[in-house]
Amino acid sequence: MSSWKGRSRGGITGYKVFIFILKYLGLGAAHFVLRFVAGYFFLFVPRSFKLMYDFFHRKLKLSSVKSIRSIYRNYYLFGQVILDKFAVMGGLKDKFSYEFEGEEHLRQMVREHTGGLLISAHVGNWDIASALLNRIGGKINIVIFEGEHARIKKFTENKLNRAHVNFIALKPDFSHIFQIGQALQNKELICIHGDRFLAGAKVSEQTFFNQQAYFPLGPFELASRFGVPCTFVFAMKHQKRHYHFFATPPKVYNRNPETALADFVKILEEKVRLFPEQWFNYYPFWIETKQ
Repeated sequence: MSSWKGRSRGGITGYKVFIFILKYLGLGAAHFVLRFVAGYFFLFVPRSFKLMYDFFHRKLKLSSVKSIRSIYRNYYLFGQVILDKFAVMGGLKDKFSYEFEGEEHLRQMVREHTGGLLISAHVGNWDIASALLNRIGGKINIVIFEGEHARIKKFTENKLNRAHVNFIALKPDFSHIFQIGQALQNKELICIHGDRFLAGAKVSEQTFFNQQAYFPLGPFELASRFGVPCTFVFAMKHQKRHYHFFATPPKVYNRNPETALADFVKILEEKVRLFPEQWFNYYPFWIETKQ
């Protein structure tokens, strides 16, 4: 079974360089430098190239030429969403424009004090979405992977203002379940990804782009166990400095976590098909089948 290792490629030095460029030269200069960084990954990281080629060519049925072009575009967009995250959380929110679809659903959850789960995925720019959640009020908890660049996380939290949210780290001993459960009992909002899992997590096999893949069942079991509503949220990059925030109507899945997961996978595939170059999973995502 292929699981995510809790780390994404990159280093703190690169983060520091780009934050320096953003601060002193601006977002345009950072995007210019990013073209060369994307080119490096395009040329010298064959493992992720192979995985993304399989996605574009075999899953989306693009030609070889279009698939290769899409891979570079994917790397470039991945860098852009990271830079945009730094810019927005560093006080440059006004440099971007936003479109909100379904925000009223989240406001309703806060207004009615239901608590609930906001479930997203590694497509588009979830960090932008989480940065905009202070618009709706209420207590917000963002679940993060403890193993994903602890030094980078510490550095960015020192540099960027994220005081309006609380972080809950996913840990191998699953002690985070208590914190999440306590937050749900307090009728708070939990923001969590529903497309990655660490080894040992409970998973469910789902059909995704006509091939079987494992998805974590944990977030959906929590929603079912506590009887709180789920909404699926995404922030997709439409133009260079424009984002579209999307949230589905909240739904309570009493004792039906598999149904909740199936609904999530369906919505996720719709979003990935609309924005395939914003799909950022660089590890073996699908279950390998024998030829």
